[in-house]
Amino acid sequence: MKTINVIVADDHSMVRHGIKQILEMESDIVVTAQASNGREAVDLANTYKPDVVLMDINMPILNGLQAVKEIRELGLETKVIMLTINDDREYLFKSLQSGAQGYVLKDAEPSVLIDAVRNVASGETYIQSNMTTELVKEFNRVTQKEKEKEFETNLTAREVEVLDLIADGLLNKEIAKKLYISEKTVKNHVSSIFRKLNVSDRTQAAIYAFKNNLKA
Repeated sequence: MKTINVIVADDHSMVRHGIKQILEMESDIVVTAQASNGREAVDLANTYKPDVVLMDINMPILNGLQAVKEIRELGLETKVIMLTINDDREYLFKSLQSGAQGYVLKDAEPSVLIDAVRNVASGETYIQSNMTTELVKEFNRVTQKEKEKEFETNLTAREVEVLDLIADGLLNKEIAKKLYISEKTVKNHVSSIFRKLNVSDRTQAAIYAFKNNLKA
């Protein structure tokens, strides 16, 4: 059986030693080194090139998310499991975006942590079961936000300004005066906005602006 080499990174000494004891009860897992901050975790990973790093998120000097990114930038094959008290789905999503392959809460049963280490070491992704729903929720939230952002970029900066004023109920003449441009230029912008939003009048454009958070 192949031995899995692990580095434990946490700024609390008692937590590190507790995790080390749990892991080393298993014949196939060895804790190679311990780090008390993110910078040390990156340096030790580069030195020992372990199979897995168990990484706390909130650490001094360099936090866990930054440390994961640096480990990835080094091109190491080392896998990273975030071991944290944060059950916030945003932290979970950011951890995976940073390059982590696992996410386990510190109050998990020892068997969960051991399974996570073995699964991640073998090339799989491991997310504690009660966090998978949160991951889906966060993914959907971010995806929707990106869609809105992508749509907004279809409008020019000036068109966004004009749309904002349309939503305020201003007429072309009033918009022209407020933006110091000609009424004809405003009309051109309005036509372009209608086309891009696929609407036929100012009311529809205003409603669209409010519904899609395009109104400042």
